[in-house]
Amino acid sequence: MDRGVEGLSDAELLALIIRSGVPGSTIHDLALSLIDQFGGLRRLATRNIREISRVRGMGPAKSAGLLAAFEIGRRAAAGGRTTRQTINAPGDVERLYGPRLRHLKHEVFLVLLLDSANHLLRDVTVSSGILNSSLVHPREVFHPAILEPAAGVILLHNHPSGNPEPSGEDLRITRQLAEAGRILGIPVHDHVIIADSVATSFAERGLI
Repeated sequence: MDRGVEGLSDAELLALIIRSGVPGSTIHDLALSLIDQFGGLRRLATRNIREISRVRGMGPAKSAGLLAAFEIGRRAAAGGRTTRQTINAPGDVERLYGPRLRHLKHEVFLVLLLDSANHLLRDVTVSSGILNSSLVHPREVFHPAILEPAAGVILLHNHPSGNPEPSGEDLRITRQLAEAGRILGIPVHDHVIIADSVATSFAERGLI
């Protein structure tokens, strides 16, 4: 209350969420233990409830509360969804979805549905797991776009490896979906890859 929340250390912030220690260990000690074991807040934020619950003093309830706090932070960083978002550039996609996708340990493929003014109508998760053309099929991508109806789409997925370069499979999927979009009259404006602290735009590279 005296210094403001921005004046607290990482361990002190965690301690406020954890709220109680264990016999022989203070809340601050437990918070420091979490930071040490997982290598900092950023890595801690990527862990699941089972991994965090294994730490002495962190049961399911404390772990769930901690993960909820991280998720609130990610959603706040993404700008929320209270007003219609406009996507005019790859940086807009990264700003909105980087906090959500950057720390995932598995690949997720989304399609962003846009109206004629490039307002984001909604996003749809098409695939979660190993990315390949059999899972990311045109019918799965364009079915929600037709129902919305959307004037255009942006493809989006993450690279948990941190490598922002498109793979051969990424290029094949993009070509297939872009051609399907041309036939349907629902253009694919871009395909964005979120990777660690950077993002790659197929449109900027002339790949779409």
